[in-house]
Amino acid sequence: MTEPVRYEVRGNVAELTMDQPDTRNALSAAMLTSLAEALGRCASDEAVRVVVLTGAGTTFCSGADLRGGPDGPAFASAGPDLLADVLRTLLDHPKATIARVQGHVAGGGNGLVAACDFAVASADARFAFSEVRLGVAPAVVAVACLRVMDPRQAAALMLTGERFSAQRARDAALVTDVVEPDALDATVAGWVRQLTYAAPGAVTATKELLRTVTGLDRQAALEWTAALSARLFRGPEAAEGIEAFMERRAPSWAPPG
Repeated sequence: MTEPVRYEVRGNVAELTMDQPDTRNALSAAMLTSLAEALGRCASDEAVRVVVLTGAGTTFCSGADLRGGPDGPAFASAGPDLLADVLRTLLDHPKATIARVQGHVAGGGNGLVAACDFAVASADARFAFSEVRLGVAPAVVAVACLRVMDPRQAAALMLTGERFSAQRARDAALVTDVVEPDALDATVAGWVRQLTYAAPGAVTATKELLRTVTGLDRQAALEWTAALSARLFRGPEAAEGIEAFMERRAPSWAPPG
């Protein structure tokens, strides 16, 4: 039986492909479990520097799997908790993450996009917070989405459930870039290359910084960041990076050329 998520490593990039186009990559229990396992796998692989999350077919992710019986969709039982675990894993992931949005996005798929550090969308992609039109709310995904989206835009899109363009998704800060379909892979590759100029440990520390500082008051933030800075400046990556800068050469983690 084919795994719901295809896991491939090329060089220092792990590509996670939601691979159930027949269900439009719906978030079934199997899909969410497979996603969590794949994210854990690349987190512990020292060779992996960047994680790219994408979908097979014409849909990036259609959201919750709505199949079920008289008692309602199967998603209603374990789905919300499984989705929360996946979003938590993405938000706290030690590696840089990029959503490669090649197709339509609905419901919980927006949470996956928002939880990644970067999101590059094809210009022909369409998005929708479709929950309200199904009689539910974008509950779990809101935790990831409201972290990055403009509040007014988020309210308009979540309350109406309307479909919207990739450009509007960018205007709302749900995605980072919007490019023509034939430029999608090259743009993702460009972000990957930029990220590999950064030291792996420094990327992990900066992600922790971005998560932590906004939740602290000013004094606590200054104390926490001073301790982090001192620790990093004493570390081996800083020693290599500063030495490379003084010697006018690339540090050991940077790509050749």
